[in-house]
Parts: sequence; structure tokens; C-alpha cells
Amino acid sequence: QVQLVESGGGLVQPGGSLRLSCATSGSVISIISISWYRQAPGKQREFVASITNTGSPNYGDSAKGRFTISGDNAKNTVYLQMNSLKPEDTATYYCYAPFITTSLGPDYDLWGQGTQVTVSS
Repeated sequence: QVQLVESGGGLVQPGGSLRLSCATSGSVISIISISWYRQAPGKQREFVASITNTGSPNYGDSAKGRFTISGDNAKNTVYLQMNSLKPEDTATYYCYAPFITTSLGPDYDLWGQGTQVTVSS
């Protein structure tokens, strides 16, 4: 079974940077797209960014101009470079894949376990 595994979260001061990674484990054949979402306590899950397997990015309003999403198809890994971080970026960040083709067949609606990002002085 394929899993999405996030890493790279942590505590950073306002204005700082972090790079999150979303790696896949298991026998992945192809991934159409991977997205990043985030959820702060008491708030709804929010779209941050996505990237297709052809490298086409899309950003939510909170990410535009500060975050960059990129992918390594050979490693089936997606990165989220976050710069100029603000306290309001504090949240648990999740990666999501709506559809993955694996050696055992298709897999749908995969979420990672999340990685915590805290922006505070």
C-alpha cells in the first residue's frame, strides 16, 4: 500500500524559511498530482499548493509569492519551499494525492500524516 510521508516541519522565527517534503512509499507507478494543504487549530483545512506530474504548479492565495512547490519524478517526492514565514502560517501541513497508480492497482484520496510548522519568535 502506498503512503505519503511528510517531513521538514519545525519551529522557525517569523521571516524564516522551511522546506517540506512529501515522499511516497510503496510501489508507485505514476502520480498525476500532489497537493499541500494545511490546517490550523480551530480552522478548516486550506489549500496551499499543488503540482502535476508535468511540473505545472498552482498556488493558494496564502502561498503566492512566498512558497514554491516542486517535484522530483524520479523520487516521487514533492517539496514545498516556504519563505518569509509568518505566524499565521502556523499549522499542520498535509500532502494529498487524489489518484496514484501502483503495482497493485489504483489508489485514491491519499493523505499523509502531516508535519507541524510553527512560526513564532
